[in-house]
Amino acid sequence: MLKVYNELITKIDSDRVLLNEPMSKHTTFKIGGPADIFVKVKSQEELKSILELAKKNSVPVTVIGNGSNVLVKDSGIRGIVIKLELKEIKIENDIMYVEAGVGLPKLARSACDNSLEGLEGLAGIPGSFGGAIYMNSGAHGTEISDKLIDITYIIDENLEIKTIKKEDAKFTYRKSIFQEKNWIILGGKVKLEKGNQEEIKEKMKGFLETRIQNQPLNMPSAGSVFKRGDNYISAKLIDECGLKGYQIGGAEVSKKHAGFIVNTGNATADDVLKVIDYIKQKVQEKYKVELKTEVKILGE
Repeated sequence: MLKVYNELITKIDSDRVLLNEPMSKHTTFKIGGPADIFVKVKSQEELKSILELAKKNSVPVTVIGNGSNVLVKDSGIRGIVIKLELKEIKIENDIMYVEAGVGLPKLARSACDNSLEGLEGLAGIPGSFGGAIYMNSGAHGTEISDKLIDITYIIDENLEIKTIKKEDAKFTYRKSIFQEKNWIILGGKVKLEKGNQEEIKEKMKGFLETRIQNQPLNMPSAGSVFKRGDNYISAKLIDECGLKGYQIGGAEVSKKHAGFIVNTGNATADDVLKVIDYIKQKVQEKYKVELKTEVKILGE
């Protein structure tokens, strides 16, 4: 990997290329072993250059955004981890073009500043725009796909940049075509509606207050661990199994919201995975329901 590292620092500022970088520094869970090489990417040209180098040297590539919906295993991630820091926003009338690395709170504020409504519910979500597209994230009855027009991405295999219409992206609850393909999201367009800026601010404030009141935002976590089912709410089933406060090592089922597992200070990925397995077991025993994880597990 040293050869690849030495080539990388001829293409990208050396302070943005890190060897054996702990992923605990780059996830909201504050958990994760080292990435062999960790690179902060600030342009499409840099991204292409890294992907070319990785392909030439048969090195695996993992792409992350804000690290808000991931659990990195304790042995870390082999190969190159790319953190996308493409953060441009362009606004024309009621259409915003947003690059993948833009944080959702920043996106919501930018829409509000331009009196555009429809993204207020994103204000408190710690993820990136690219991650939100990948997972079809949502809150308060709205998913990101509801506002999308199209998505621009790069195909890892041949470095071709393409744009796909939202209708062709196979969006369903917490799923998209990007989970099936070796495509890296670069950005996308959203169509919003002109609104009253003060009313938009009030909506954002209300959503933020609800989130603060109901979720353990003062502790490291990856957000909701499990997906909702067609006829059940995972957090409700976990709560009814009496699992709030259940703890293994430093990983605990939040006492505030049963859908969250929090890092009490020294949790390992193994602790979290054991808590996940225990929750699944208890819910299966009581309700005959197989919970599906929403958090993406990376590494080895």
